[in-house]
Amino acid sequence: MPADLNDYFNKKNSDKKGGNLNFKIPNFGGMGKFSGVIYAIIAIIALLVISKPFVTIQSGEVGIKSNLGKYDPTPLGAGLHFFVPFIQDVFVVDTRTRIINYTSSEDMSAGIATKSGTTGGIISKNSLSVLDSRNLPVSIDITVQYRLNEATAPNTIAEWGFLWEDKIIDPRVKDVVRSVIGNYAAEELPTKRDEIAKSIDDGIRKNIEALPNSPVDLLAVQLREIILPAKVKEQIESVQIAKQEAERTKYEVERANQEALKKAALAKGNADAVKIEAQGRADAAKIEADAQAYANKEVAKSLDANLLSLKQIETQAKFNEALRENSDAKIFLTPGGAVPNIWVDTKDKAKQSAIEREN
Repeated sequence: MPADLNDYFNKKNSDKKGGNLNFKIPNFGGMGKFSGVIYAIIAIIALLVISKPFVTIQSGEVGIKSNLGKYDPTPLGAGLHFFVPFIQDVFVVDTRTRIINYTSSEDMSAGIATKSGTTGGIISKNSLSVLDSRNLPVSIDITVQYRLNEATAPNTIAEWGFLWEDKIIDPRVKDVVRSVIGNYAAEELPTKRDEIAKSIDDGIRKNIEALPNSPVDLLAVQLREIILPAKVKEQIESVQIAKQEAERTKYEVERANQEALKKAALAKGNADAVKIEAQGRADAAKIEADAQAYANKEVAKSLDANLLSLKQIETQAKFNEALRENSDAKIFLTPGGAVPNIWVDTKDKAKQSAIEREN
């Protein structure tokens, strides 16, 4: 066996001339009985290098150890792990956040499934084609974010396999979206978008959380677009145009009403101003009249017999003075003989004739 092994490595060395490999079995002929043991150790080392009985697990990954086809329920964390070749194997599974886009506008580039998990963090699938409450076709674009539960990853792979996404996420998303959209008429979908998005999120979350061993952590469900049939879109647009026209008419009517109210308020304000001004003048006249009446009343209170006699004497004195200057004048007393006396110049013939006719 040692001679054959030495010939094998010498042949490999000659086949790779000019390359980096320049390995040659050393001659242990001088070591006697230990040469066979040394050759055996070298063979074991070479076998270990070829079989690679270790694996390095990165952050965001877990390792699942298989013992003769049976998965160990304890996941392997980040680091270097050894296993027994041909008896054990370690499968590395990605546990970072993953995304499925159900869309009609992006490139369809689904991840490639292998025994070490699904490569690529984003998977694109066709839009979800469902029926509304009247069996009209509707397309839904939706994005689902999730990740594999590290703690239960071995059980998940054992039960669902490495294509677990197609068995856990995909069918439940389709079932929930189909069920929710089937409760609405197509023309209702845009106006009730928030309500529908919440119903879809709650439904998918409830279905996934009901699975045993919690295989998946659902992070988010986003309703991105609702694609309606062309006829329904035209109908909705017509309704929107009618509503906009009605709103515009309502605005014009409201504006006209506001203008009318403004003019009425202005006219009322002017009328009130005139009324207030007139009332002010009337109040002023009344105050003036009251003041004059009060003054007259006070003056009347101040008049007594002695004061009147004095005034009569003063007036008589003025008439006497006038008679001295005009001897032809006639004197008339007021009825009752009260002052003041009235006199007329008789030199004026017109006045004289008028007086004589009256007499």
